[in-house]
Amino acid sequence: MRIAMQTRLIRFGASLCFFALCLSSYGQAPPATPAKKPPMGPPAPQSKHYPILILAFGNDPNWSLRIGQKGPERLDRPGYPPVPLEAAEVTHEASADSWTYHAKDSATGAPVAVHLSREACTDATNDTLTTTPPLGGKYAFRASLDHAQIGSFKGCARIAAELFPKINNQPDEDEEQAAKKKPPSPTITNFTSPVAVAFLNTAQQVAFKRGKIVRIASAQRAYQFSVSHDGKKLLFAQTVQPAPMSSVTEYNFDTGQTKELLRGKNLSAFWSPDDSLIAFAKQQEDGWQSQIWTFPAGAPDKPALLYTSNDLSFSLRGWADAHTFFATGQDNLYWIGDDGSMKQTIAKKDLCGSDPFAISPDQKFAPNPLNPDLLLVEATLTKPPASSPVASPSGPLKGFFLYEIRSKRRALLSPANMNAWEPEWSRDGLQVLFTGQESGKSSAIYRIFWDGTGLQKYAPGSKLAVGQ
Repeated sequence: MRIAMQTRLIRFGASLCFFALCLSSYGQAPPATPAKKPPMGPPAPQSKHYPILILAFGNDPNWSLRIGQKGPERLDRPGYPPVPLEAAEVTHEASADSWTYHAKDSATGAPVAVHLSREACTDATNDTLTTTPPLGGKYAFRASLDHAQIGSFKGCARIAAELFPKINNQPDEDEEQAAKKKPPSPTITNFTSPVAVAFLNTAQQVAFKRGKIVRIASAQRAYQFSVSHDGKKLLFAQTVQPAPMSSVTEYNFDTGQTKELLRGKNLSAFWSPDDSLIAFAKQQEDGWQSQIWTFPAGAPDKPALLYTSNDLSFSLRGWADAHTFFATGQDNLYWIGDDGSMKQTIAKKDLCGSDPFAISPDQKFAPNPLNPDLLLVEATLTKPPASSPVASPSGPLKGFFLYEIRSKRRALLSPANMNAWEPEWSRDGLQVLFTGQESGKSSAIYRIFWDGTGLQKYAPGSKLAVGQ
């Protein structure tokens, strides 16, 4: 892979720098071009690599791209994790000043092509990759990008000559030595760790943690935690007799007091984004009719019926936004408006697709709190990585992936060396907290960034829910 990367950089750098006159001293004269045939790029110079970095960006929608660098290459879009690109070939097109960079999405294998032509470009604004944009906003290259799943983008590009030692006439360092001296820079730096969370501790008690203080909200096992957005109150459900009856209890972190809010069949309750309402779902006696109710916080005696379904049964999973509920059924996911309208339905089988993901009966789904197009999906892994454990405590190996609803792009996010289940978004939408277990070890709660970096153990326990 490294040799292929070096070869690609040599060819790409030679072509671009020859026409940009940035590294002409390295190149050889281009061969004569027969009449009426596409021009050929200059042959690669005799060096290990070319220190070339192309920075491209565009608008509508906003995007940016880094290719040809000595290090990770990627496509960035606001609201989404970076798309890593795997090195491929660079071809010289029919026009003397045009090239196509071929790559693939490292996470999905989807083909990617970046087309560059050496012509002045002023079509794009808001360059987030360049500290000092060129005079007049005029870039040296026009760029377009085609991703087989995500779509097409257009914009401008430039050679980032100032970032590399050879271009600045400084001695270049051996790649392996440089890699040892400089650890990879994290891509996620501006994140906010959760302030208030709830989870089951190792004794199966309900732990409510705010800052460094942990209180036991219930000594008995519970489920379906919902922490208020101000981090001060916790809702949890517990099974009561006769089954399948359940109760919903509210715990106040400041006072340490609990009070039962609801009791009924298969209840679950969730705080609204502004903590002004509590929504809950319940089934009727026939088991096939689901309803969504709300009541003002602190007033469970004033419920209001918002939605009734006569032909399906579902479980309420929370609020997708201030005016939309998120629910799951046996075969589908539902986005239900607070006006009673069905805004969106997605089949579970369409989310998982084919290998390596499969539907599991108790799998979890979580919309990103800031991007409605991004969904976190727990699934059974039918073809787990070789380094993975054999099975999870609840059966087959589990993991989770990110799913883009519009493009249908799936990217595995869970670590390869552990079982991973019960994923939950942080409020900033950049972190995923989940229950994980490595071979031969007890399960614990872990945190990972949405781009797969920053894995670390968060706390002992399971079933974490994030509040503030």
